[in-house]
Amino acid sequence: MIQRLGKIFCPRRWRGWPGILFGIIFGAVLCAGSAVAADEIKWKELKGAHFIVYFSGEESFARDVLNSAERYYTRIAGELGYARYQDFWTWEKRCKIYVHPDHPSFLKASGGQEWSHGLAEYNTKTIVSYAWHEGFLDSLLPHEIAHLIFRDFIGFKGEVPLWLDEGVAQWEEEAKRPQMKAMVKELYEGEGFLLINDMMKLDIRRLKGKEGVHVRAALTKDGSPGVVFLSSDNLVNTYYLQSVSMVGFLIEKFGGESFTAFCRELRDGESLEQALKSAYTTITTIRDFEKRWKEYLDQL
Repeated sequence: MIQRLGKIFCPRRWRGWPGILFGIIFGAVLCAGSAVAADEIKWKELKGAHFIVYFSGEESFARDVLNSAERYYTRIAGELGYARYQDFWTWEKRCKIYVHPDHPSFLKASGGQEWSHGLAEYNTKTIVSYAWHEGFLDSLLPHEIAHLIFRDFIGFKGEVPLWLDEGVAQWEEEAKRPQMKAMVKELYEGEGFLLINDMMKLDIRRLKGKEGVHVRAALTKDGSPGVVFLSSDNLVNTYYLQSVSMVGFLIEKFGGESFTAFCRELRDGESLEQALKSAYTTITTIRDFEKRWKEYLDQL
């Protein structure tokens, strides 16, 4: 619900996406844990140029995982403009993918919540999930590979906002882009977006429970002040939809090389505003970014 100039607007609920959106489902973590610890599993392995797949079930599925991972690696690194920096994903530095036989086995090893279907461990360059076919190859795999490639390049020292990390991972779920754009357009028409400065301060990982209403400053289409009232679920959904849209805008409008330059500035310690200014000559402030992004949305 949005309140503006004495009026109340109720944005339409987006449909067709089960549960909490995107990164919450896949859950990238920052440190190595016990996600692959399962003593009773006898792992077999398949090796590629950049990945090693560990599995205990059908080799055909593991082979599909390996082939898809190699294809995603090439596409994602190239699309983000990182290809020339990625030679270290070879030999003993290959990414490891553990495919547990089923969801209970994965949950037991990872200690994850029931809604969790996979995770990426940055320190060990490891992806962990289980043998499920719906969404694994098209969504989870490119999502987690994108997390690892992005963090390999950008590191953890700079001012890297969560929305950028999650936006990159979602954008690389290429098969979902048309649906994500349609949902973003619907949300934009309902004037339910958050201010970018507000998103910089918001850590949706710290949201607890699904009860209550969150009051946030709204980004309206005509630029006038607004307030949005959202449940926890809708706040998370809005955050992730907005994240992928902003990343998609930067990549589609300006290309991978400029996006790499932007990320390099963040990696080297520049603020978000300064990084945008350095990489994109037509964007000098956060307000400029919001304005250009809204122009992009108007054309969807």
